[in-house]
Amino acid sequence: MSDSRTVLVTGATGFIGRRLVPELVERGLEVRAMTRRPESYDGPGTAVGADVGDRASLDAALAGADVAIYLVHSLDDPDFERKDADAARSFGAAAAAAGVQQIVYMGGLGAEDDDLSAHLRSRRDVEGLLGEAGVPVTVLRAAIVVGAGGISWELTRQLVKNLPAMVVPKWVGTRTQPIALDDVVRYLAGVVGEEAAYSRVFEIGGPEAMTYLEMLQVAAQQMNGRKVAIVKVPVLTPRLSSYWLALVTDVDVTTGRNLIDSMGVEVVVTDRSIQEIVPGAPLSYEEAVRRALAEGDAK
Repeated sequence: MSDSRTVLVTGATGFIGRRLVPELVERGLEVRAMTRRPESYDGPGTAVGADVGDRASLDAALAGADVAIYLVHSLDDPDFERKDADAARSFGAAAAAAGVQQIVYMGGLGAEDDDLSAHLRSRRDVEGLLGEAGVPVTVLRAAIVVGAGGISWELTRQLVKNLPAMVVPKWVGTRTQPIALDDVVRYLAGVVGEEAAYSRVFEIGGPEAMTYLEMLQVAAQQMNGRKVAIVKVPVLTPRLSSYWLALVTDVDVTTGRNLIDSMGVEVVVTDRSIQEIVPGAPLSYEEAVRRALAEGDAK
């Protein structure tokens, strides 16, 4: 890919965006960091002010861009499904009007025939809406991303930190496939401008499928040198679980509820074709936890 290509990164100050922008700049790309508050942006690349809810601002931000990376969602909003759908439709249309050649999107893992949660169903809808106007979309579907500042990781870290023993809902027995933030960044950067990745969906994950219970125990071992006592309670509903999370972590009830609704669905990688485009072995969950803890301590 030519170094003269211009890449727009939405959500540039978010959990993934703030790590992705430096990686793209390092690779010699012209990077526009899209944020609603460009005046306070202090990262690499060129800050551009735009909002996915404001079509005129998108037209200006996307003008001349070759690739757009879409890292926006409204998980903390009770009406997130409608908001995310409207934003995706608008962004896709603006990208097409600007002549963008590729949109890269971070979606959510989950089999097509599963009874998907509202959160995962919304992610799947956004995949289609982004490409509705004709721009080829590359989708990377992931489960839990492990890195300092990520909501799912913060839930894990704070639960282990704040509770010597836990009474947990039955969804801790559901399998998922966590992935290190470093690998997410590597895969996102690796598909940019790769024509073999246009209009394709890739599943990305670490090497292990694990239950949430196993993830908690590995995190506890890394943080405290010992596992934590855990008792499963089958009658703890998603609503009660979200209040429980809000009580013992700083994740708000709405976000917690939307995440918990997804945790009853097994989400594991069944297709490793991303290796054809971006080769390299992903980091283990244990290593991902070590890096997340080290980054958190460094802040």
